[in-house]
Amino acid sequence: MKKDIILAGVGGQGILSIATVIGEAALQEGLYLKQAEVHGMSQRGGDVQSNLRLSSEPIMSDLIPKGGADLIISLEPMEALRYVEYLKPDGWIVTSCVPFLNIPNYPELEQVLARVRAYEHHVLLDVEALAKGAGAPTQAANMVLLGAAIPMLGIEHDKMIAGVARVFARKGEAVVETNIKAVEAGFNSSVKCKV
Repeated sequence: MKKDIILAGVGGQGILSIATVIGEAALQEGLYLKQAEVHGMSQRGGDVQSNLRLSSEPIMSDLIPKGGADLIISLEPMEALRYVEYLKPDGWIVTSCVPFLNIPNYPELEQVLARVRAYEHHVLLDVEALAKGAGAPTQAANMVLLGAAIPMLGIEHDKMIAGVARVFARKGEAVVETNIKAVEAGFNSSVKCKV
């Protein structure tokens, strides 16, 4: 098993929490794991990108080459497009369709989403609406996105849920349950973007 994952978004959206949960679940599966340092401005509003590599064999480099990513997980649709040159031809894009409007010249949203839809393997979800629908705050939208990506990760669903429980345990049972509900909402979702 080998999965190369690009995580992308905007500072404050929870990209690193997604990476932490995937890493925790991967370690429970007995996989090797390498994560590149975060690139970009991790402060709120700046772009954030990280490489996460999982494998059943030792991994030599923490960087994913262009054309080598199996999956882009992004909490912001334009940020997903920023890294498509790293995606394999048969790779997946799993992204939120809700833009983070932090620049004055953000492109027309329909154009951005049309570019994502042009890729054969894509999932576009309104993760914020799904988080609310699951009774979770919009801050749990990152866990909704993680849930939607589980089928592409090659890690058992139950191990991912256990990873969520371990990562958030120090914040209390209520936070664990909220995040698990959010993951399940993404995993079971058939709600796509309306734009």
